[in-house]
Amino acid sequence: MADLLPLLVSALVLGLLGGGHCLGMCGGLMGALTMAIPAEQRGKRLRLLVAYNLGRVLSYAAAGLLIGLAGWAVANSPAAMALRIVAALLLISMGLYLAGWWSGLTRVEAIGRGLWRHIQPFASRLMPVKSVPRALLLGALWGWLPCGLVYSTLLWAASQGNATESALLMLAFGLGTWPVLLATGLAAERLMALLRKRGVRIAGGVTVILFGLWTLPGPHQQWLMGHGGATVESQPATQHHH
Repeated sequence: MADLLPLLVSALVLGLLGGGHCLGMCGGLMGALTMAIPAEQRGKRLRLLVAYNLGRVLSYAAAGLLIGLAGWAVANSPAAMALRIVAALLLISMGLYLAGWWSGLTRVEAIGRGLWRHIQPFASRLMPVKSVPRALLLGALWGWLPCGLVYSTLLWAASQGNATESALLMLAFGLGTWPVLLATGLAAERLMALLRKRGVRIAGGVTVILFGLWTLPGPHQQWLMGHGGATVESQPATQHHH
């Protein structure tokens, strides 16, 4: 579990930094959710927003569990290294996208458009949202909206080769997106202005690129994790030949 903690923190940070991207995907829906409720019913607005976002995060965790099972299947095969490299490259692409330096990541979203065509009609029927159960169900469906950011994080989570860990990482990622989307729904202008600042976006993008570089297989990981002592342990074995 100690090894999982830094990964969970990374996933949480990815969600927080990627919140600006989530605004583009879910921001309009956040506004629609809150506009349906009169301003004086602030408590009900908050309940609907929390239920919607809870449903969305649980759908990320479910996707993490499913793709984590696939990751587990290849974890001990020759494809494991390839999966990790792909995950790292996607993270680097995500960082470039968040920093505003390259938008090629959006092409990844085409992967899920076929599935979304089947889900969208069900999601549309739940609008306008007037109750907590409807908001929860809408969030659970909306979590499958094609999103390059989510797909990249999913592949990164799957590269851990453990279905439970993949689900937990996606849960942490989803929770990281909460502050931005809740703030949007409640019209928290200060937070929104901060996240739109170029400096903040670049800092976030560079952080995610560093996550990607760290994920790439190579000697840098042993150095970072302090495994250099392995060479010392091998010395006694050579002394038996004397």
